[in-house]
Amino acid sequence: MATWLFIPLIIVATLVVLVGVLIFLGRFRNGRYLRPIILWLNKIPWLSRQFQKVSQAAIEKQNPELASAMRKLQRVGPNPDQKKLTQAYHSLSQEERRAYQEALESQGGMPEAPNRQMRRAQQRQSQVNRPRSSGDKRGKKR
Repeated sequence: MATWLFIPLIIVATLVVLVGVLIFLGRFRNGRYLRPIILWLNKIPWLSRQFQKVSQAAIEKQNPELASAMRKLQRVGPNPDQKKLTQAYHSLSQEERRAYQEALESQGGMPEAPNRQMRRAQQRQSQVNRPRSSGDKRGKKR
């Protein structure tokens, strides 16, 4: 029997094993060992675009307000000046701002503002966006 007939079978089997290893690495220890591989593959432009599309689709499915806020803020560009960034931020709805603030806080918080006035504005904004708990008794004296 001709051995050249086994070549497609070997290729398919190799691809199946490779996908299986990637699935295993993604589930083992919460993807700890898959992240460096993905970061290395992210250097390839085609794969980088594909990863970005998959990530955007996952965010849209989980949190549509955050996805909308990210789309609006991406229009500003990768290195916006403060004025354009402020304009883009003010174009967000209240739900989008809240989702964006929560995402920033979950990923390590907002970057530190360069001066006191901006730090205080960030604090006020984060306090406005946080929903009050049901046991919150602000303003009521006993």
